[in-house]
Amino acid sequence: MKLTSAFNKTRISLILIALIAGVSACSKEKAPETESKLDEPAQAAPAGLAYVTSQDAAVSVIDLATLQVVKQLDIKAESPRGLGVTDDGKKLIVATRENESVSVVDTATGEVLQQIKVGKNPEFVRVSGNFAYVSSEPSSKGGPPPKPGEKAKVEEDDDDDDELIPAKIAVIDLTKGEKVREITGGPETEGIEFSADGKQLVITNEADNTVTVHNIETGELVKTIKTHELGDRPRGIKVSPDGTTYLATLEYGNKFMVLDKDYNLVRTVDTAETPYGIAYDKKGERIFVATNKAKLLQVFDAKTYEKIKEIPTGNRCWHFSFTPDDKQILLACGKSDAVYVIDADKLEVTKQIEVKGMPWGLVTYPKAMGSLDQP
Repeated sequence: MKLTSAFNKTRISLILIALIAGVSACSKEKAPETESKLDEPAQAAPAGLAYVTSQDAAVSVIDLATLQVVKQLDIKAESPRGLGVTDDGKKLIVATRENESVSVVDTATGEVLQQIKVGKNPEFVRVSGNFAYVSSEPSSKGGPPPKPGEKAKVEEDDDDDDELIPAKIAVIDLTKGEKVREITGGPETEGIEFSADGKQLVITNEADNTVTVHNIETGELVKTIKTHELGDRPRGIKVSPDGTTYLATLEYGNKFMVLDKDYNLVRTVDTAETPYGIAYDKKGERIFVATNKAKLLQVFDAKTYEKIKEIPTGNRCWHFSFTPDDKQILLACGKSDAVYVIDADKLEVTKQIEVKGMPWGLVTYPKAMGSLDQP
């Protein structure tokens, strides 16, 4: 009995030791796993991408996490200018001047899915849902602004018969992959904006100095705002985030006009020489204006319209966009072959990204506030 009792005690002791050893081993095996999870940083949300058209080249893709050009997209056509991205970021729509078309690009592969004819001199692109709206300039003469009292210079090979041709806004069904209708604008239709309720299209017509409002479904002209007495050549157009105000730059007037929600003139605001691209910040607190000849990005208070700051930039800076996190502004400066990076809080240039070939337009995905697009 004593031997049996001793044996049982020994056996129990061995079992307890084995159990303790097993628990200890399991704890040691699991500890590293727990520690690695604690030490592992949370996955940051992607910073996004910027797409930049260059008139003499292709489309550059900038990684917004590194602010480096990471890819060039061959869009199979010359002179890309305006561009827009679909809401899901899967397609890029690029206006190409020389072949009177837009290229529809798969952003994942860089493949050109389609080229769709839209009209002579396509320029601005805006995307809403499954539709793209593309402005054109069949009567475009271009050239520098005239001196006071003079007419704009006309090139010898310009066709005078083109002068009165009304421009068209091509409406493209991106699901069908074809132009389904047109909205008639004024000569040299330029900027495009959607009304706050999405039912109207607001466009600038630089050749006849008007801003016109159209029913987006029927194309019917709703209202015409003449700008000549205020300034010629309306270019950029933008609605405020709260939908109560519209802004339009007057390139040859060195100012922008302020319209209320019913498109009535409220006031004008003086700018530096030849303003073009214009945008609000996301909160609607500040207004940014790219002034070409003055080589400045000007910042105004959106309530008082007082000038906050002037940021020196490069040559022929027309279009810009905030980054999706609203912390930086990217400004395409064509004759500097660069995209300027500006701190949106400090309002200072922090970097220049080389983008050759006359950079023209710039949008981001995810979409951000900018002179060409906004979410």
